[in-house]
Amino acid sequence: MQHHPWQDTSLPAGTRAADLLARLTLEEKLAQLGSVWPGSESDPGEAAAAAEPGGAEGADVAPMQGQLTASTPAPDTVIAHGLGQLTRPFGTAPVDPLEKARALAGEQRRITGVSRFGIPALVHEECLTGFTAWRATVFPTPLAWGASFDPGLVEEAARLIGASMRDVGVHQGLSPVLDVLRDPRWGRTEESIGEDPYLVATIGTGYVRGLESAGIIATLKHFAGHAASRGARNHAPVSIGPRELADVILPPFEMALREGGARSVMSAYHDIDGVPASADGWLLTELLRDRWGFTGTVVSDYFAVSFLELTHRVADSPAEAAALALTAGIDVELPAQRCYGEPLLKAVRSGEFPEDVVDRSVLRVLTQKAELGLLDPGWSPVPPALEAEDPVVDLDPPHMRAVARKLAEESVVLLANPDGALPLAGTSRIAVVGPLADDPAPMLGCYTFPRHVGVQHPELPLGVAVPTLLESLRAELPGATVEHTSPAGASGADVCVVVAGDRSGLFGRGTSGEGCDAADLELPDAQGELIDEALATGTPVVLVLLTGRPYALGRWADRLAGCVQAFFPGEEGGGAVAGVLSGRVNPSGRLPVGVPRHPGGQPAPYLAPPLGQLGEASNIDPTPLYSFGHGLSYTEFTWGDAVAEHDTVPTDGGTTVRLTVTNTGDRAGTEVVQLYLHDPVARTTRPVHRLIGYARVPLEAGESAEVRFGFHTDLTAYTLAPGRRVVDPGAVELRLGPSLGSILRTVPLTLVGPARTAGDDRRMRTETAVTPLPADQHG
Repeated sequence: MQHHPWQDTSLPAGTRAADLLARLTLEEKLAQLGSVWPGSESDPGEAAAAAEPGGAEGADVAPMQGQLTASTPAPDTVIAHGLGQLTRPFGTAPVDPLEKARALAGEQRRITGVSRFGIPALVHEECLTGFTAWRATVFPTPLAWGASFDPGLVEEAARLIGASMRDVGVHQGLSPVLDVLRDPRWGRTEESIGEDPYLVATIGTGYVRGLESAGIIATLKHFAGHAASRGARNHAPVSIGPRELADVILPPFEMALREGGARSVMSAYHDIDGVPASADGWLLTELLRDRWGFTGTVVSDYFAVSFLELTHRVADSPAEAAALALTAGIDVELPAQRCYGEPLLKAVRSGEFPEDVVDRSVLRVLTQKAELGLLDPGWSPVPPALEAEDPVVDLDPPHMRAVARKLAEESVVLLANPDGALPLAGTSRIAVVGPLADDPAPMLGCYTFPRHVGVQHPELPLGVAVPTLLESLRAELPGATVEHTSPAGASGADVCVVVAGDRSGLFGRGTSGEGCDAADLELPDAQGELIDEALATGTPVVLVLLTGRPYALGRWADRLAGCVQAFFPGEEGGGAVAGVLSGRVNPSGRLPVGVPRHPGGQPAPYLAPPLGQLGEASNIDPTPLYSFGHGLSYTEFTWGDAVAEHDTVPTDGGTTVRLTVTNTGDRAGTEVVQLYLHDPVARTTRPVHRLIGYARVPLEAGESAEVRFGFHTDLTAYTLAPGRRVVDPGAVELRLGPSLGSILRTVPLTLVGPARTAGDDRRMRTETAVTPLPADQHG
């Protein structure tokens, strides 16, 4: 049998794709730029509204889904000439994983059967907190990843998530979210890794590495600036300047592409200064491809191409929307084909739109399919999970739960413990207060399957075991009396644990989640009054927060016996939080976003220059109650002096900073050493502090370790003008501490030599090393 060049696996993927492209008709080309979303067109009824108190009508999981699916061609029509992508076969409705893997294989046979060249579809799924499928492990939400300050563990979690997806026939994951949080009133705060670009970049790159190492295409979203919307409203316009875009918003994407190897990027819904991101050729082509060298695919956020016509109103038809998006650089229209199909076909046939722009995107899609092996002569639609004689698909195996548990445990933050009320005594009488205490919902973010889709099917079980905090606390402290009661019932207890937080949802169907933006940072649903009632009993109160965003806690700052924060910690979150309360887990989480003192104290001053801090020019104090990076432990750490190898550094050089950390307490624990840059004088206003490095330092009682930071002057670079990032000579300070609010050591440096431009090949990461010290070198 003769093989054509596109079938020759010894040739480069791009060469094979180009040969196949030349053989396709225009209809076949456009088919590769489209997608179908089986099951999305059916109405799941009003179960979501019935399942949740105050739930909104409808059950869309994407904005305007109901209206747009009604005007989208039927799947059979779309796949008549082949198909680019298949949207969420596992994540649209509860399906048995084994049965769905078999059904997906059958669907791929149908797609390749109608394609003249037998080209399979690329299958994508959501994977923000694990594979978003029924019965799949639910990991902590990305804000919890940030709280862990542990990119290696996040990478391991992503590798396992990717492997489980690949095993059942999925090729692409729509994660991670690399939006740097600018205002936690934004409903998607839970999806962000944090408010610092370095933390978002390093943790996010870890996730990308893990997903890509498993053979799954990682998709960076939302490119770019989606979390910087006016008033923290979903989809609202973004008003930022080119410096904020370059120095705060873009670095996580840049690192995830350069160091993580992400092969896809998702365009965003918003506009920046009047230009929709999904029609911005500078963003999607000049910057992303021409400057950064990206060669993968750009996919639209769901219905983002249609929104150019329907909400942005920069196009007057689906054809014009397609032309704008395709020209800007969006290769694939997701989740279904509305604009890139018949409307674009007619525009090309009539000469209104050039076919070579279509070819550009088709070549990228086919190249990616060649890289995945989808164009190989021996490709089979049968995924690895079905190759066994008696296949079993377990998406929630013990080893995945173990990693989910470890990540949850590392992400829990001990905010306050003024009098040592924590850990709880094993024989205490404990009153547990709050409706969320015995509810699995506050463990789960809006992109977990139970909250994203499962709420539409209240007749079905969650699919995975999600112990509540009440259940977990009883299991953790079998010798204690743990009673779920009203605040009045706390009066006879030794301690009262008040559990407050969020129930995630979509588009107003929750207190956190996509489209669930907050007017202020007051705890929702009158939970503040619940805390007040518990405090009024006189019983010491420990507040446990299970939330998707930080809430203002200044009202109780000096009245609580203890306070613990967890950000939607996943299916193992109950045990993780209970372990911190009992003392089995020594907390090591650190805040990825500051906790405000006042409900309206936004925007937060982190990354702000001096005029963004507390000052005499305004009566409003934006200083957070608990700063970025804050988190306490049940043990004590002492720090030696921080010393730099050189205190004078060339503007194109670097130095190594060393310090010793010792656990002087009586139990094992983990310190998180954080390195901040302070630039006292620059040619533009600069943040007072900016994170440029960190290291988790696990230590046994009495143990010491040396922490080394390999600092390079590229980390001082800032944008002087659009497209020009500079390193200036002069004085800078490296400041080290266990949090931004507790700087313990300062290392002054002088940068000497000429000012220089730091290009796109600059160093973006401070290399770190932690070395345990022999006993005779402790202290």
